[in-house]
Amino acid sequence: MIMEKEISSVEVLPSKSSQVTAVKVVVKEPETKQTQRGKRVGFVLVHAGAGYHSESKAKEYKHVCKRACQKAIEKLQAGALATDAVTAALIELEEEKHFNGLFPFFANFSFLGIKNPVSVANRLLCEGQKGKLSAGRIPPCFLVGEGAYRWAVDHGIPACPPGIMATRFSLAAFKRNKRKLELAEKVETDLIQLKKRRQSNEKENDSGTLDTVGAVVVDQEGNVAAAVSSGGLALKHPGRVGQAALYGCGCWAENTGAHNPYSTAVSTSGIYYFYKYLMKECSCALQTEDAHQALLETMQNKFIGSPFLANEDGVLGGVIVLRSCRCSAEPESSQEKPTLLVEFLWSHTTESMCVGYMSAQDGKAKTHISRLPPGAVAGQSVAIEGGVCRLESPDS
Repeated sequence: MIMEKEISSVEVLPSKSSQVTAVKVVVKEPETKQTQRGKRVGFVLVHAGAGYHSESKAKEYKHVCKRACQKAIEKLQAGALATDAVTAALIELEEEKHFNGLFPFFANFSFLGIKNPVSVANRLLCEGQKGKLSAGRIPPCFLVGEGAYRWAVDHGIPACPPGIMATRFSLAAFKRNKRKLELAEKVETDLIQLKKRRQSNEKENDSGTLDTVGAVVVDQEGNVAAAVSSGGLALKHPGRVGQAALYGCGCWAENTGAHNPYSTAVSTSGIYYFYKYLMKECSCALQTEDAHQALLETMQNKFIGSPFLANEDGVLGGVIVLRSCRCSAEPESSQEKPTLLVEFLWSHTTESMCVGYMSAQDGKAKTHISRLPPGAVAGQSVAIEGGVCRLESPDS
């Protein structure tokens, strides 16, 4: 069962670099018992992009997060592993046409022919765990281009006509960005104005930095998994592979071990530095006693305050994380029950971030659009929220 109580507070703190850091905290504690709806336990947290989410489409954003959570929970309730559950969540997010990143890679016209690239990533992981190939060959862990397409088809992943992957929005955005690029190449001095117009257009079209989605999951065995899916950069160079797709950049998951008291999972959305350098930092932050404070300091000091990003127009990114561990039942309990304690957080420097979360014993998913407080500046401020839930295995 999950027992929850919500406590909210907002505070504004000055950072070492004189920027304003907005901190928003939500803590969940035991409150009421809920009916156990399945024989399994598990938890999923998803995000549908860190960027700008208009109020007019808030219901759509929340609805797709809710569906993604439900798909993952259905897998967990059926006894599936965390990797299968997180894949199910991502497929649901990839299917949603409200987000550029939900047609990953196709949205910016690459990796043609596969509708749900996350299914290929999951299959690649599963095949790699089977051991060496014939003649002692090492199985692939990273595939691109035609080789990725052929491997996917050969392993039973259905192909699709490239034309169905391009939405009206993605085609319009492609043409708009192409025109801007052509103009910029002719008139270099107009670059600043072009950036301003692009940012304005992104808000008008409700598309600001919503091209990456992700999920993190813990299953009944305490195993964690993370996944990320991104549309990549508009007009990217042929052959470019973005950081979101690189191992250890876009997402990270690690079970408890000799040096790790917690199992941790991380999925991100943001500029290249966030992917490439902060993934492990976020994972390490979750191993400390106060994960909330450690993650806040990581976002503030190693992301916003990073000297590597001093020339960036805006240090924009978002992250969802969870950590879990086994713990004993309450002392007053007459019967010892295995309990899984899960702490989950999300943080962003963008104007907003849409998330959803659910346990295997919840009746429905909870969704939320996290926003920076009034007066906070995107790229210079960080919002952080989250909660804690205790999952008890049902009686046999």
